[in-house]
Amino acid sequence: MAGTAGAPAAQASFAPNGAASSGSTQYDALINQAAARYGLDPAVLHGLIQQESGFDPNATSSAGAVGLTQLMPGTAASLGVSNPLDPAQSIEGGARYLSQMMAQFGGDTSDALAAYNAGAGAVQRYGGVPPFAETQSYVAKVLANAEAYRQVPSGTPATEGLV
Repeated sequence: MAGTAGAPAAQASFAPNGAASSGSTQYDALINQAAARYGLDPAVLHGLIQQESGFDPNATSSAGAVGLTQLMPGTAASLGVSNPLDPAQSIEGGARYLSQMMAQFGGDTSDALAAYNAGAGAVQRYGGVPPFAETQSYVAKVLANAEAYRQVPSGTPATEGLV
């Protein structure tokens, strides 16, 4: 979840219909636009959203993170996101935040994802992905989700995927 200070995030690994989603979604255009705007791999942004919320725009974690990209309220506000439950704003904010983490960690996707999940301070403290089982699992799942998304032909909804 974006904006944590080392606290493990609670992720959803489900799609709104209960099936995992590694194929195209109704949010693909927004994801692709935000990824292009912030120089991100759209598959990674897709994988992050899949892991964070299972593409449920109303997802809320026990820690208070909300929306598709599970932004914490303070992080959302700092990114100019006034309504993190709005899919377009959530995707925009999550992409902007991931882009900031990518820049901060020299383009290292694993470190940026770890920072998105556990906080930049934790990644700095440990010189990379922290030794938190939850964060290590999160990074692996987002990257696996991204790879699965790359394997699905464009426009083909997947009924099975990684969780």
